[in-house]
Amino acid sequence: MDFPVFMALLICALTVPGFGDMGSGKAQSCSDIRQFYNGKGFSLNGVPQSEISGEHLRICPQGYTCCTSVMEDSLSNLSRTEMEGLIRDAGRALQASLNGQYKVFDGYLLELLNRSEGFLQQSYPPALGSLYTQNTRVFSDLYTELRRYYRGSNVNIEEALNEFWARLLERMFKGANGRYLIGDDYLECVSKQSETLRPFGDTPRDLKLKVTRTFVAARSFVQGLVISGEVVRKVSQVPLSPECMRAIMKMTYCPHCRGVASARPCAHYCANVLKGCLANQADLDTEWRNLADAMLQVSNRFEGVSSVDVVFLSLPTHISEAITTMMDNIDTFNNKVFQACGNLREGGTSSTGLEEVKRRGKVTVEDSPTSAARLEKLVSDVSRKLRDMQPYWVSLPSTLCSDRVATRAQADKCWNGMARARYLPEVMGDGLASQINNPEVEIDITKPDMTIRQQIMQLKIMTNRLKNAFNGNDVDFQDTSDDVSGSGSGMCTDENCPRGPRLMAPSTDRPKVYAYPPENKKVVKASADHNLPSIALYLLSLVMLLLRR
Repeated sequence: MDFPVFMALLICALTVPGFGDMGSGKAQSCSDIRQFYNGKGFSLNGVPQSEISGEHLRICPQGYTCCTSVMEDSLSNLSRTEMEGLIRDAGRALQASLNGQYKVFDGYLLELLNRSEGFLQQSYPPALGSLYTQNTRVFSDLYTELRRYYRGSNVNIEEALNEFWARLLERMFKGANGRYLIGDDYLECVSKQSETLRPFGDTPRDLKLKVTRTFVAARSFVQGLVISGEVVRKVSQVPLSPECMRAIMKMTYCPHCRGVASARPCAHYCANVLKGCLANQADLDTEWRNLADAMLQVSNRFEGVSSVDVVFLSLPTHISEAITTMMDNIDTFNNKVFQACGNLREGGTSSTGLEEVKRRGKVTVEDSPTSAARLEKLVSDVSRKLRDMQPYWVSLPSTLCSDRVATRAQADKCWNGMARARYLPEVMGDGLASQINNPEVEIDITKPDMTIRQQIMQLKIMTNRLKNAFNGNDVDFQDTSDDVSGSGSGMCTDENCPRGPRLMAPSTDRPKVYAYPPENKKVVKASADHNLPSIALYLLSLVMLLLRR
């Protein structure tokens, strides 16, 4: 070969641009990312002034880049912090809504109880005189027990009502027979006779049914609001996995490293990234919807003739009717008790509180005005919000993507994980099992997140309680840990839960199933602006071939 030809070829090979824009022949400046990086609070020490070779990158595409390994790590941690913050913010917004509904309902129900007791305290002294004033503890204890039950204490509401009627019967029987000496054994006999003689008529039975159904529904409903808010709080704090962290970094900050900071993620690309990252959260969807449906059913108990305001505010009226019934039939009741339990020995006081009540006339208590319109609005508002929250977990990826993705008009120039080009893979379904072929996030679908599985179990437990409450069956909110860590539940509490996936088979028996590699091999690559080293290698090969001739 002629020496001039050799030198010409050698010069061509050595002067081929190694990076930067092919048209300019110069390495692109990194001034934009330097400004961006510094604006995020990072030091500019070690940040290149112009593009460098990207073989060191572990997440972003390894073409020419403005990012060092340190920058990639820093931006990766930042992207994770930012995304976890967005998830927590979305959770806090829903939690605040649920907490607001709880406060409104809880405040209203306690207000009804206070109004009911206040109405009783105002109307009973004029009607009952000393029979009430000397036995106020009997009535106040009833309301105390009702409040304790509503608050979730381990109170049996039927036993509380039975105790109230037993104590009231004891006081009224003593009042009607004040001139006699009445011992505890005799009062026990009187109590047994009341089961068949029914001195208060049908009121205790009817009131027990109404009060139990109403209080069970009210307590279950507000507890449902509390539990759902707690589930949101705990799930929103679940950290993102390392695989998700890589995918979020690749979607968020790799465009800056590649010099295409203006390119926004493709819509379907963002959807796949976040569906993969939030796959476990999406598995809450079924039980979350079931809980909302059960709460909507229970809320129907708050309306109609047996609505919560009617039952709460009519308590004084029903009790006064029962007292009137016993006074109207006291002579008959006494005669039958004397026959069954024996005659009493005189030795008590001459006057009785019951005689005083008879002198005052029949006991009448006007109904307290209800708040039907207010209750109807509360039920309407909470029902609407319960329906709105039903798709929360499966719609969270699209919610988080909505403000960051490219528009349809930019579909050919959006960031697809490798370059500015169209994104071709299809969008995955919702939930962990649907991510087996997710091209963006590596996921082992055989290892669900145990914190989220515990919360799914909590939702199931609460839904079951609400269904029982809708049917009028009492439910116990005490010792909730039994529902989670009991021998039959297969779950555990936060404090005692083993961190390993004890519900899953060992990994040796169940091989891992991963998605496609995180590099998006299905997408269309952009123009080869950053692949110029291959041209230099080609020309050098050509030179060596000519030298052999």
